[in-house]
Amino acid sequence: VQLVESGGGSVQPGGSLRLSCAVSGNIVRIHFAGWYRQVPGRERELVASITSSGATNYEDSGKGRFTISKDNDKNMVYLQMNTLKPEDTAVYYCHADLTALTEASEYEVGKYWGKGTPVTVSS
Repeated sequence: VQLVESGGGSVQPGGSLRLSCAVSGNIVRIHFAGWYRQVPGRERELVASITSSGATNYEDSGKGRFTISKDNDKNMVYLQMNTLKPEDTAVYYCHADLTALTEASEYEVGKYWGKGTPVTVSS
């Protein structure tokens, strides 16, 4: 199982970015997916999450500006970020709790992280 983020970059305040997370492997079901972010010297924090049924949850600073979504057929998770602020600058990580099929054809539940994609909001 591998999670690969993309879509990060540099943007001016007020701009937008769309982050993507590609979940690959013999995925049976993604139970929970989330976007987290981390800045140096601080703990990684949850930004937004989505369950298998599509229920979403947002950290207060992202409410009204960020939208998490997923494509079950493609095993993709997205984070649309609008009206970005300098304080949104961080490395953004994708996380998933999922069930995968092993090479031995057994179901395995695990928690996985991507390596992160940097987002810089600066004028």
